[in-house]
Amino acid sequence: MDIYEVFRSRYSYRAYTDRPIPADALKRMGEAVSLAPTACNLQPFEILVVLNDTLRTKIASVYSRGWLQSAPAIAVAIGDRGVAWKRAEGDSIIDVDIGIVMQHFVLAAQAEGLGTCWICAFERAAMDAVMGLTGTERSVVAITPVGYPTEEMRADKRPGRKPLEEIYRIID
Repeated sequence: MDIYEVFRSRYSYRAYTDRPIPADALKRMGEAVSLAPTACNLQPFEILVVLNDTLRTKIASVYSRGWLQSAPAIAVAIGDRGVAWKRAEGDSIIDVDIGIVMQHFVLAAQAEGLGTCWICAFERAAMDAVMGLTGTERSVVAITPVGYPTEEMRADKRPGRKPLEEIYRIID
């Protein structure tokens, strides 16, 4: 799939089939993640693709929308604030790094014909506890279900976008 078609077709899906995800697709998605740029190439992250039903249920218990567990996989983006590059003021940019990494992941999933829905609306301490990360610099920054959507997103159902002139300018 052409990269611009991937951009145009990506959507946040909230309903998935139980069709298994091919291992070769998961591998290609991992390769896309490994190519994501991070500040100073520190790569202060780990993406865990959780297929295990028990752990998926625990993750879903922290994010109370029932549709999360309908996907056959949940990807968990873990960032390490202690390793991530820091601004002059000392602020970690782990959220920026994870944003880039997750974008690579969700776009690669789209190219594979899989749906995702980027989620940050959870209590971080509870999600960290589920993932066994308490007491460390490592923390869950984002999650996404991964799977085959139950239906194609029709263009007329997609949310509207601001006009390009409002969000993008070229300054000579």
